[in-house]
Amino acid sequence: MIYLDHAAATPLSAKVKKAMEPYFADNFFNPSAPYFPAKKVRAEYDTAKDRIAHTIGAKGNDIVITAGATESINLAFTVATKKVLVLETEHQSVLETAKNFDCKLIKVDKTGLIVLNDFRKKLDGDVGLVSISLANNELGTIQPLAEISEIIRAERQNRLKNGNKTPLYFHSDASQALNLIDINVARLGVDLLTINSAKIYGPKGVGALYVAHGVKLKPITFGGGQENGLRSGTENVPSIIGFAVAAEEAKTHLNGNRKHYEKLQKIFREELKDAPIEPIFLGNKKHQLLNFCPVAFSGIDAERIIYKLEDKEIYLSTGAACAASKGEKSHVLKAIGLTDDEIAGSLRISFGALNSEEDIKTAAKEIKTAIEEELARLGGESA
Repeated sequence: MIYLDHAAATPLSAKVKKAMEPYFADNFFNPSAPYFPAKKVRAEYDTAKDRIAHTIGAKGNDIVITAGATESINLAFTVATKKVLVLETEHQSVLETAKNFDCKLIKVDKTGLIVLNDFRKKLDGDVGLVSISLANNELGTIQPLAEISEIIRAERQNRLKNGNKTPLYFHSDASQALNLIDINVARLGVDLLTINSAKIYGPKGVGALYVAHGVKLKPITFGGGQENGLRSGTENVPSIIGFAVAAEEAKTHLNGNRKHYEKLQKIFREELKDAPIEPIFLGNKKHQLLNFCPVAFSGIDAERIIYKLEDKEIYLSTGAACAASKGEKSHVLKAIGLTDDEIAGSLRISFGALNSEEDIKTAAKEIKTAIEEELARLGGESA
């Protein structure tokens, strides 16, 4: 098997799995129970929260554990007043949540990078929340969050000067970035940050939301008052333990990951140079997660390519898994100005820790073969 869809999900690392195992059966206790074994589990849970928070330059009390990035994003948006600004290429979970407010979309350029002048123009005195992902989930384009936060800081000062008491918060979805970018919430200048275990070789169904001091959220789940009343429900101890190990591994192997993916990226691009249709590599090469290599082959049906590759146990996708499953055209690729033919022929390729150089060469070769077969079929049909 050659798996090239790590932007959708990553396999559980062996170290993570081993760390989680005792908490399924032996250390099964409810952390809220009053007896010693449960209190011990509570202490281990709290330590795991501290460890996760430390990887983004925060403390355990600064994060709320959730069931994943989508819930974290929904919770973050509870700070919003009437008006919100989001990037037009945001993940569907951000865009759908933003629809509950007066929402304006910030434009991106043809590489998926934010158009800062458009952002400045739309950041008026009524905006209560800005949500911009650290790295896009289809292109891997990395946004200049520190620069964006400076613009937001200047707007806050301007409001103070003019007596405008509308609060302004900055949220970022960093789901794709934790194992490739050295994330520090202070450096980024964010008030709220979403992270996700499923993208960093941790368990699925668990994530976290960083919340800066002074930011008041409203719960969207009610019950026993866990997570300081913001996320009621019995704590998912095994997953939090696994998330902590995965986050620490991501931080530890940051430089090694970058070097590995940089090499794979170079090989893949080189191997596709002589493809039957000229490849259009998407995203911003200078500001892109190194494990992302989205590419378009105009005039080809990418879904047919994916099915052909699946027969050879090579797995990749046409875009975000949630959009692809509904058969929808990617709003991200529309936003960067691709034609319908280019969108139809787009593949999202995202490398992972288990991919070897040989895997990448094989995958590129099979992609070229599949394109040749499709061109032959299309030629036959037109004849």
